[in-house]
Amino acid sequence: MDKTKTVRPARHKGMAGNRKRQLAYLLMVLPGTLFLLAFNYLPMPGVALAFKFYQMRVAPEGALLQNTFLYSMFTSEWVGLNNFTYLLKDAPMLIRNTVGYNLIFMVVGLVLQVGLAVIINEMRNRRTAKVYHTIMFMPYFVSWIVVMYALYAMISASGFFNQVIAATGGSPVKFYSVKKYWPWIFIIFQVWKYTGQGSIIYLATLTGFDEQLYEAGAIDGASKWKQFIYITLPQLMPVIVMLQILAIGRIFNGDFDMFYSLPNGSGTLRQVTTTIDVYVYDMLKKGNLRNSFGYAGAAAFFQAIVGFVLILVTNGIVRRHQSEMALF
Repeated sequence: MDKTKTVRPARHKGMAGNRKRQLAYLLMVLPGTLFLLAFNYLPMPGVALAFKFYQMRVAPEGALLQNTFLYSMFTSEWVGLNNFTYLLKDAPMLIRNTVGYNLIFMVVGLVLQVGLAVIINEMRNRRTAKVYHTIMFMPYFVSWIVVMYALYAMISASGFFNQVIAATGGSPVKFYSVKKYWPWIFIIFQVWKYTGQGSIIYLATLTGFDEQLYEAGAIDGASKWKQFIYITLPQLMPVIVMLQILAIGRIFNGDFDMFYSLPNGSGTLRQVTTTIDVYVYDMLKKGNLRNSFGYAGAAAFFQAIVGFVLILVTNGIVRRHQSEMALF
């Protein structure tokens, strides 16, 4: 009689312990997963609006879909690519504003965010560094509506700037009617609001660098600038490339809250303040177009497809030259 005991493989115990250890991480991912599911995947059937002439219809009794919006979406006439032709009328202005501003924001933001992260990382007093970084990070939590009112108080006809100009004998400037000032206004407020927030990832990366590399560089006579060029920047490059690939994918998506709020509804500034997102919102808000939902859907679909293609192309270029820096 075989009295050998059956021993449960230790591997199964290890796997059970692994699941328990990973449960905390899975729970951390859960809110983000639910958010993506609710706001990115469940609305995906709405893509059909980009190819339909949307007309509101009340669902008859007994219909499978009783929701008016959904019933209308599935029963509206299919028009193919006709909705996209409406965008061609304003396409040059929309693409110029959306892509042009985003390119400027990417370049200026990258330089300032990396610079801020390096400066804070170089501070020897960690408490002071945290205070400075917190101060720089706080604008991220300020609503654009609050910023809009503050800006209006500064540049309106009776605002602070015009009072100073009048006090010095100058003529008041109509900021809400002059286009040339607004690219600079957008850049200034974009930098003010997002530089602190954008520097967090770079700062977190910097704190993981080996200090012995900097000590060796200092012994060899390398200045702080040379240490940045030959030690810090090469190690930061993978993170920089990854974030810029993602930014390229969003290059056709403007910061709607900023571009819609700051001009304060000035029609004179439309040529320099209207991005694709603002254009889509205006179409839906006015509702005076025969197919406003279809045109808005076409614009949103165009943004998504172009962004997806740009990520694939940019990532392919990076992978060809520096495969270890590519996202996939």
